[in-house]
Amino acid sequence: MQTKKQSFIESSLNTASGFAIAWGLALFVIPMYDSANLQSKDALEITLIYTAVSIIRSYLWRRFFTSKGQS
Repeated sequence: MQTKKQSFIESSLNTASGFAIAWGLALFVIPMYDSANLQSKDALEITLIYTAVSIIRSYLWRRFFTSKGQS
């Protein structure tokens, strides 16, 4: 079972890495679109990209903490 401190560390690392990844990802994703003329389809594609990356990131953190015996 994970302690409150371990839960806080895991969620903090997940959030901080999410911020950093989103910032870096924006450098690649946003230029692929004409941001002055975004369509609903474009917004959906961008959202799906960020969602997929977020799920992968959260999964990897969870597996890391599980492998350390902290979940």
